[in-house]
Amino acid sequence: MTIHLAAFLIAGNAAHSQVLWRHPRSTPGGFLTLDYYKRIAQTLERGKFDLLFFADRLAVSTRFGGSHRYGVAHGDQDATRMDPLPVLGAIAAVTSRIGLGATRSTTYSQPYSLAREFSTLDHLSAGRAAWNVVTSVNQGEADNFGLRETLGHDERYDRADEFLEVTHKLWNSWDAQALLLEAGSGRYADPDHVHAIDHRGTHFNVRGPLNIPASPQGGPVIIQAGSSHRGQDFAARWAEVVFGIQPDLARMQRFYQDLKSRTEKFSRKPADIKVLTALMPFVGKSKAEAEDKRTRHNAMVDPIVGLSTLSSHMNVDFSAHALDAPIDDIQVAGMQGLFGLVKELSSEGRLTLADIGRLYASGVLVPQVAGTAADIADWMEHIVAQQGADGFVITPAHLPEGFDDFVDLVVPELQRRGQFRLDYEGDTLRSYLR
Repeated sequence: MTIHLAAFLIAGNAAHSQVLWRHPRSTPGGFLTLDYYKRIAQTLERGKFDLLFFADRLAVSTRFGGSHRYGVAHGDQDATRMDPLPVLGAIAAVTSRIGLGATRSTTYSQPYSLAREFSTLDHLSAGRAAWNVVTSVNQGEADNFGLRETLGHDERYDRADEFLEVTHKLWNSWDAQALLLEAGSGRYADPDHVHAIDHRGTHFNVRGPLNIPASPQGGPVIIQAGSSHRGQDFAARWAEVVFGIQPDLARMQRFYQDLKSRTEKFSRKPADIKVLTALMPFVGKSKAEAEDKRTRHNAMVDPIVGLSTLSSHMNVDFSAHALDAPIDDIQVAGMQGLFGLVKELSSEGRLTLADIGRLYASGVLVPQVAGTAADIADWMEHIVAQQGADGFVITPAHLPEGFDDFVDLVVPELQRRGQFRLDYEGDTLRSYLR
């Protein structure tokens, strides 16, 4: 059993933890500098992580209270998000093995330009590129791209299916043997091995071919995080890595089995997809020390910060609802699978909206595990052994040193147990995931 590890990042002030920028161990304003990301990436590569990836969104939060004021004032998850692809280009120059993932939206991108971006990254990183595919749910994003309202849930995924069809055609429009580089004869490439795609569809008309030769992986590794039924079908068809947020083993197992069971109808195998579940670890020399770290982190939480991000994720203004009452049975146009989890937790724990806001601000419902390196390795090993996941997306409580304890203490413990690689095997990110 080999556990897979990815790292979750945002090129901004927060991650799942929305007190990250305030944490006493975080570098103030470091998220706007290149050295910050270089240090993080080199630490993760030292820890032999499969990949790091950057989540992204194309707007500040504007749903809570109908204004950007709340999220910007308190530094919620959308207060600052730099474009992750230039950041990854810089990281590629100071690393050599770790996979490099960026989020791009199928709603607000075009297939041709996106195919070029990721083909470029795959070449410059020697086969380490990954694309975290999102369909975009946020009204603030629609407002920034000239739409009066966001696309409907199923329409977003219909567009995304066609988008993936087109990008894969473009990445395959140059055969591997097309590039000749025969300086003597002056033959650059063999046109018989370069193909127009002539795609004519519902959403896109693209002639092709791509103006970049085939990249080392033939296209980036596809990451997806949809948890609705439609999102899971999309992931079962396209994804190689699926990122999930589930608060306990039972829910992890249901998500894992549901997703893997869908692969057959898309002529794929369950092993073709690695399911990685989110984890925020607090590592200490003793369990008491680790729990103190977690307590100190969570004590900084402001529920309004969480509710601002929740409003953005669900595309609903939660400022219109009472803070001291349970969440109403309302309909959301945003992340429906995640909101279903919010409602379940609210009902089971008799949590008020303010309680949910605190949970959301502390980690967007990601389980926080506090303990020694052995405690955390025990927890991870149990989750994988019980088919709750194939690995984990590690999310930090502070940065740029937020992964150090995990890399220096937990990774060696997993390696001693034979649960994690001693070194990278293979030449590309896709080869690490087999």
